[in-house]
Amino acid sequence: MELIGSVIFDVVAMLVTLGILVTFHEYGHYWVAKKCGVRVEKFSIGFGKPLLSWRGKVSNETKGPNDPAATEGTEFVIAAIPLGGYVKMLGEQNSSVSEDQKQFAFNHKPLSQRAAIVAAGPAANFLLAILLYWVMFMSGVTGLAPVVGNIDAQSPAGIAGMQYGDEIIAVDDSETRTWQEVRKKLLDRLGESGTLSVRVQNTNSTLAQDLEIGLQSWLLGATEPDVVGSLGITPIYMDIPPKIGQLESSGRAQAAGFEEGDLVVGVNGASINSWDEWVTIIRKNPETDMNVQVERRGQFIHMSLRPAIRRDDNGNPQFGTDGNTQGYIGAGVELPVLPEEMIREIKFSPISAFREAVEETWENSVFVLVAIKKMIMGLMSVNNISGPITIAQIAGDTASDGLEYFIGFLAILSISLGVMNLLPIPVLDGGHLFYYAIEAVTRKAIPESVQEFGLRFGLLIIAGIMFIAFYNDLNRLF
Repeated sequence: MELIGSVIFDVVAMLVTLGILVTFHEYGHYWVAKKCGVRVEKFSIGFGKPLLSWRGKVSNETKGPNDPAATEGTEFVIAAIPLGGYVKMLGEQNSSVSEDQKQFAFNHKPLSQRAAIVAAGPAANFLLAILLYWVMFMSGVTGLAPVVGNIDAQSPAGIAGMQYGDEIIAVDDSETRTWQEVRKKLLDRLGESGTLSVRVQNTNSTLAQDLEIGLQSWLLGATEPDVVGSLGITPIYMDIPPKIGQLESSGRAQAAGFEEGDLVVGVNGASINSWDEWVTIIRKNPETDMNVQVERRGQFIHMSLRPAIRRDDNGNPQFGTDGNTQGYIGAGVELPVLPEEMIREIKFSPISAFREAVEETWENSVFVLVAIKKMIMGLMSVNNISGPITIAQIAGDTASDGLEYFIGFLAILSISLGVMNLLPIPVLDGGHLFYYAIEAVTRKAIPESVQEFGLRFGLLIIAGIMFIAFYNDLNRLF
């Protein structure tokens, strides 16, 4: 039942997310079309069978004298398949229009107005992102200070001289106040070779130090790249000691004699230094006898432990990404309390927040374009393309985490939708704008035969992208 509830929550979160994004996008087309005097026949959120429909009022701008076609306003529809939407306008796709209705037809409007109507959809997505970021920055964005924990001495960061307690205050000359900002700047360098500039300041010093980290085809083709861990960096908040916090009454840990507060220091003679290391060993050794050494109130104790096989609510074994069963002992971690100075709240005045929102929208738009370029060049894996299943999962997770995280996810998805729609691919808004640009230069409309070929070619590209997205979703799921 818990799994079903989680799936339903994710689906609802996805429907809300896509509903907001598609509505804003299509309303951009609709609003500018009405302002240009184009008659909008249908405004649909979703495709397929209508679930709900109603008629709007007749607009004076698109109603001519003795015009029987204007006795009813735009038909608004919510359809069954929520993966997009459309605005159907009179005279769209060069359809024939009677002489008395040409003044209200899309294909009889000046080139500048047609371009404005097409561009209004992506523009609405960018405006939505700015609005969302503006609200976020005014209300305050919370994050953790980018202070480094353990460093692998042989890793790129370790070789460059990064040390425990260093705070990363800038990456490639861009200020970084939280780990989110550090990861964002690191993602910009995926697949690249060269030098990564990092400025750090140790918590025990007032002096900043510039470090140069060498990159060589960094995380080239990686799926879900760990940009921080791959440099050998463990954030200090993840540097959690292997200390038992709570025990399940029927778990193997309690049966073996573990107590809350026990610090795990070794397994089968090998030392344990972090909770993640402890969990990894447990998961890899189901139904395997282990000798565990713990420190309890200053004394060292040896215990025998045999992890059980982790099972779901129906009693079926659960498998890891390697296809093997996972161990489970029924013990939780005792989380350390972070000092207040580790928690950063970034808050701006309304004017400053708007400036930050515009800058954030611009930077994320550029990032999406660069990511597309890197995928085409093979510097980033196409496995990073996500479809509706992954979107549903992330939407559910961010909605569960809180309004701030959901708004941030909604903003970046809105930017992605805006950028993708501006790509010069026929069937997308960018494809139409590309045609209009050619028309503006040649003073001639693109021949219908060329447009039909472009339509088929564009549909083939979009179908290929959707296939990759669904394939990636299913791979992540199974």
